[in-house]
Amino acid sequence: MSLAVTSVARSSLRRSRTAGSQLYQYRREADVLETLLLVGGFAALTGLAAQIRIPLWFTPVPITLQTFAFLLAGLVLGARYGGLSQGLYVGGGALGVPWFQSMGAGFGHLAGPTGGYLVGMFVSTLFVGYVVDRFHVREQLPALLGVLGIANALVYVVGLPWLFVWSTVISGGSVGAWELLTMGLFPFVAGDVVKLVGAAGVGRLVAPPEGCYEDAALRPDTE
Repeated sequence: MSLAVTSVARSSLRRSRTAGSQLYQYRREADVLETLLLVGGFAALTGLAAQIRIPLWFTPVPITLQTFAFLLAGLVLGARYGGLSQGLYVGGGALGVPWFQSMGAGFGHLAGPTGGYLVGMFVSTLFVGYVVDRFHVREQLPALLGVLGIANALVYVVGLPWLFVWSTVISGGSVGAWELLTMGLFPFVAGDVVKLVGAAGVGRLVAPPEGCYEDAALRPDTE
C-alpha cells in the first residue's frame, strides 16, 4: 500500500515539474503577443479575485482573494512578468478597466481606503518574483512560506499608512493606532495565512522548476 502511495506521489511530482518546465519554456520563447496574454491573464486573475469579496461593517477594507492572485503571479511569472501583470492590474484599473472591487475602476480607487493595498500588492509581487528568480525556495516549503509571509506583510506596510491618511485627512476622522490596526490588519490575518498557503501549494505545482532562471546572471552562484 505504501509503495503504491509513494508511486502516485512521485508520478504527481513528475507531472507538476513537467508542467512547470513547459510554462517556463513558454515564458522564455513567447513572442510579444503571447507575453501580453500571459501578463494579461494574471492581471485578469487578480481582477477576478477582487470580485470575490466579503465586506465588513466596521472597516472600508473588505476581505478578498487578491492575496492569492498576486502572490501566485510572483511565484509563477517571476519579478519581470509578475510585476508587469500587477502593474497592468493597478494601472489598467486606474485608467478605466472595471476589475477593481465590485467591478470598479478609476483613479478614485487609488485615492480611496484600499489604494495603498493596491500599490502594496504590486510591491509584494516584485519581492516574491525577485526572491524566487534568484534563490531556491520553491522546493523548501518553510522558506517559501516565509517569503510569502514577508511579501504579504509588505502590503500592510504600504496599505496601513495610506488607510490612516484616508481616514484622517481625506475623510476628516480621528483614528488611533489600535483602531487603524482593527480596521486594516487584524481581520485579515487568518484569511491571509490560508491564501498564502494556497498560493504556495499551487505555485509549487505550476512554477518553473528550480534551476531555471530567465538569465544566467540571475543564478545565485554567479559572481
